[in-house]
Order: sequence, then structure tokens, then C-alpha cells
Amino acid sequence: MAKNHALASHRAPAARPVAAAKSGPIPDLDRLIHPRIRLGIISALAAADSPLTFNELKNLLQTTDGNLSVHARKLEEARYIACTKSFEGRMPKTEYTLTAAGRKAFDKYLDHMEAILEASKR
Repeated sequence: MAKNHALASHRAPAARPVAAAKSGPIPDLDRLIHPRIRLGIISALAAADSPLTFNELKNLLQTTDGNLSVHARKLEEARYIACTKSFEGRMPKTEYTLTAAGRKAFDKYLDHMEAILEASKR
């Protein structure tokens, strides 16, 4: 028993909720977009003038093939991004674009982040 009590005293304190903005509580962030690699994919595609290839995204995000594949697939399943596969000569080419649903989700995510930033300034 004493051992458990000693461990309990060394636990990190519970996270405090984010302060509410004047207009009410801050909405939850989109957990589909929030992980670093997924946010990077969405951000890069939102800023791009044309589709980005798998290798371009991999280099931009400095991640592995497997990691990028897993995160891109999650975004694709949510219909936030679209994937087009083709061949350039004999080389496979995978390109990604941001969908209208992805743009809407990203804009909402940015609004939520701005609300958090505003609330933290108070």
C-alpha cells in the first residue's frame, strides 16, 4: 500500500483545461489532423499550387516511406486528401492534393488554434 501511495505522489499533475474564450469554451482540435506528420501533409498541400508527390512530401516532412504512407492513408480515408497514382516512364508516381473537405477541416483546425492562442494571451 505504501508503495502505491509513494508512486501516486510522483505522478504528473492532471492537465488543466484551456481557458475559455469570451465567446465560450474552445472547441476540440481535429484529432485526425493534429498529429505532426498529418498536419504537415495538410499544411504542405494547402500551401502548394499544384499536387505534391510522395517523395516531395517525404523530403519536406523528413519522414520515412512507411510513416508517410500510414498518415497519408488516414487522411485519404477521411477524404481530406486525394491520391493519384500514375507512371512517369517506368517509374511509379504518387501525387496528393487537398480536397474541399480537407480544406474545410484545415480551416476549422486553424480557427481552433487561433482561438487557443487568443485565450492564452489573457
